[in-house]
Amino acid sequence: MIQIEALTKSFRGQSVLRGVSLTVPTGAITVIIGRSGGGKSVLLKHVIGLLRPDSGRVLVDGEDVTQLSGEALDRVRRRYGVVFQGGALFDSLTCGDNVAFPLREKLRLPRRDVGPRVEAALAQVGLEGVGAKYPAEISGGMRKRVAIARALVTEPEIIFFDEPTTGLDPILVNTIHRLIRALHERYHFTAVIVSHEIPSIFEIAHRVAMLGDGRIVEEGPPDTLQASANPLVQQFIKGEPEP
Repeated sequence: MIQIEALTKSFRGQSVLRGVSLTVPTGAITVIIGRSGGGKSVLLKHVIGLLRPDSGRVLVDGEDVTQLSGEALDRVRRRYGVVFQGGALFDSLTCGDNVAFPLREKLRLPRRDVGPRVEAALAQVGLEGVGAKYPAEISGGMRKRVAIARALVTEPEIIFFDEPTTGLDPILVNTIHRLIRALHERYHFTAVIVSHEIPSIFEIAHRVAMLGDGRIVEEGPPDTLQASANPLVQQFIKGEPEP
């Protein structure tokens, strides 16, 4: 589904991505792990089309999105759903209107079709009856689920999750992970998750890639990463400080 080839990116002379190459299989959950500030979210923004690389390509079904703009880029993005870091809900809109936002702005659906789609999306994440509430009136875990409902409502082929459990306690982290897995089993979308939730994220991943020093240092099934002989991988998984 997605092929990242030799991607590089620097900001003000500081290199963040130093030749990242990664394959994201169709219909799988691919998790990208690595230290905070290591470029995981920057990599995700390149795939979504929010940033352009200094060099390299991002192919989605063979089409290089780094060369697209305007309607051509929007056409690819219509295949995407995104759960932003922190949820990124609009505080001035109700939860229902937050979920409805991409239906109105991206798909331009008639008003009569929006309501049923919103109600169905909220029900999928266990939030029936929450649509009239504002984000400030619900818990952090519920806000995360509203953000997931918003990503699902357009029925995308690919969903990006940028640290979807940041700021949640361990019980809620596991709840969100189980929800993502259940939704994936039902809808079979391709998922890319940026996460630092080790080891719980391994329970839902099909493939894991670790980003370190601006490169993919290792990738494979979760068991392969956990058994890796690479000291950088083991240091991160075990939460050990740098020497």
